[in-house]
Amino acid sequence: MAYTFRGGTHVREYKYTSKCPIEKMAAPDTVYIPLSQHIGAMCTPLVKVGDSVLRGQKIGDVEGGLGCPVHSSVSGKVTEIREVPTPTGQKNKYVVIENDHLDTVSPDVRPFGKAIQDTTTEEIIEVIRRAGISGMGGATFPTYAKISSAIDKVDCMIINCAECEPFITANHRLLLEQPEAVVNGAKILMKALKLRLAHLAVEDNKFDAILALDDVVDGSPLFKVSVMKTKYPQGDERQLIYAITGREIPQGKLPADVGCVVFNAETCAAVYKAFSLGMPLIERIVTASGDCLDTPKNLLVPIGTPYSAIADFCGGYIEEPEKIINGGPMMGMAQWDVDAPVTKGTSAVLFLSKKMNSRYEQPESCIRCGRCVRACPMHLMPNYIAAYARKHDPENAESYGALSCVECGSCAYNCPAHIPIVQYIKVAKSEIRDAKAKK
Repeated sequence: MAYTFRGGTHVREYKYTSKCPIEKMAAPDTVYIPLSQHIGAMCTPLVKVGDSVLRGQKIGDVEGGLGCPVHSSVSGKVTEIREVPTPTGQKNKYVVIENDHLDTVSPDVRPFGKAIQDTTTEEIIEVIRRAGISGMGGATFPTYAKISSAIDKVDCMIINCAECEPFITANHRLLLEQPEAVVNGAKILMKALKLRLAHLAVEDNKFDAILALDDVVDGSPLFKVSVMKTKYPQGDERQLIYAITGREIPQGKLPADVGCVVFNAETCAAVYKAFSLGMPLIERIVTASGDCLDTPKNLLVPIGTPYSAIADFCGGYIEEPEKIINGGPMMGMAQWDVDAPVTKGTSAVLFLSKKMNSRYEQPESCIRCGRCVRACPMHLMPNYIAAYARKHDPENAESYGALSCVECGSCAYNCPAHIPIVQYIKVAKSEIRDAKAKK
């Protein structure tokens, strides 16, 4: 029987690219490398305008505190370091590099050169930190910090291969085409945390990926391929942990606090590449999809590639997009700039038409149907939180558990009145934090 959790919803999948093999996309003439692609402090640039850089060269790092270094995905010349606004209203800095198309690799890029069984936890953490690897499922939490915080606290590792968002098939193709990289990366992480078992969590609508992992695992006692019921948001780490272990994470706590740690499948592959090739995180698999693209694809894309270049590589538009989303349609972020770049957390770029981007200018009144309550995987009452958010009453919104909301959007997806519940909850969470900061 497939593992599952209480609540959640079934969403239309739109997995147009599930049969599309990963294509390597050539780097564009210019890349835009953000200095903040992770949770934590923004990197300080280590290069200046006019400098020549090499592929895999470190061009930014965090001076103390939480963060990940960033590296150049091409060889070429730095033409600009600019500050740009982001869709969240914050500021980011881009290192703009003119590609010389020589792909000259930095001499710092070299294999680890030591057997993993002879490697210490500290050495593994340092290699991962230097490679700039952050969570590639979208959360972008620095992987080295996640390992450090889990040492001697966890007895369960879960590799998140669920990929429950509509459209996205990047992890699915990775499991089909490079399952060894995922499993070998997981072994490195297990060695760092001294664990003897990892669950490879795959939804039951990816039977071919389940078979591919079974072939690689080949009965090893180190791994269990755990089949999950296809349901959104099955890929949320809280739901994965509950489905597999029955453990619930209290509000304000982390998976390590209940003895678990979760890594994304592509994060595992990036860890393996850092050790086997010495290559830092400078490219990732991206699903380019939506009803506006001529040919949706799964692409291996250099970090810093503009969305417009991806659209051109997929044959251009058959219809002008009304919305471009970084990530999935449920939890992704709408973009205002078609030339915004791919980052470490970009699992998909979606180009959606007006028809796909249906909107309701005047939501109807809540009819107390309870669909949002039944769908909420965190067992909240989203209708009440939204109602207090509309009244700008953060105290009551918090009393109904607003800060426990994972912002999956299941409530809004199921609302017959088309009320943007999750948006109201986001506002409530912001007001709660502002009120706490003032106190």
